Amino acid sequence: MTPALPVFFVPHGSPGFALRPGAAGAAMATAVGGLPLPRAIVIVSAHWDTPVPTVGFAERPHTIHDFQGFPEELYALDYPATGCREASREIVKAIAAAALPVQEDPGRGLDHGAWIPLRLMFPEANVPVVPVSIQSAGGPQQAWRLGQALAPLAAQGFLIIGSGNVTHNLRDYQLAARQAGQTRAYVRAFSEWIADRLASHDIAALLAYRQQAPGAVQAHPSEEHLLPLFVSLGAGGERARVQRFHAGIDDYVIAMDAYSFFPPSGGTA
Repeated sequence: MTPALPVFFVPHGSPGFALRPGAAGAAMATAVGGLPLPRAIVIVSAHWDTPVPTVGFAERPHTIHDFQGFPEELYALDYPATGCREASREIVKAIAAAALPVQEDPGRGLDHGAWIPLRLMFPEANVPVVPVSIQSAGGPQQAWRLGQALAPLAAQGFLIIGSGNVTHNLRDYQLAARQAGQTRAYVRAFSEWIADRLASHDIAALLAYRQQAPGAVQAHPSEEHLLPLFVSLGAGGERARVQRFHAGIDDYVIAMDAYSFFPPSGGTA
């Protein structure tokens, strides 16, 4: 029997991360370097938000440059991924089997929350990619349930990746870009709280992070960038061994922490 692949949560930072991946990008590439080639990648990005779980069915998902005001060279970047309709159908089946509603999108491409980490982790674009949406209206509980629905796919050769950021405050990011300063205190406090609760498998506290975590509302004025972490948490399973394989802060406010969730019998990346 083929061992289940680990599940990942990775940062996509600001769009400029694609040009300056630094230590976070190197850690992400290393994390997948020793893995067998997946059948397909399931990418759950903070930037595809729909009322119900939606699965991409594009044979060649196009690269979406869903940002403004960045260097022109960013808009020239392309990630020539292929899709896989058979894989998409299996994902739909898994979500439906968990009694969750699910829809198909025949034309969905890859937003920057998807293609930026994929360019770093799989630069040859040699694994089919299927995007799956988040549902911000459902909060952490819905995202966790979606992850649980996807969990069986990890034992079938699918690599499940959630892409967001452990902290994401766009207003503070814009302020920091105009006037350099010090790392905001809430960024470190919040990211360490998340790390501690993941290490102790305190799922109840994580699901209630908005009420319990220090600086939660500052770290996430809106929740969409943290929800992929809950998808990865659910997909990894309650007995997963959690490893924070990168910790760092970009632009004073963006926590670039990256996590892997290994099945009980899995090894390290």
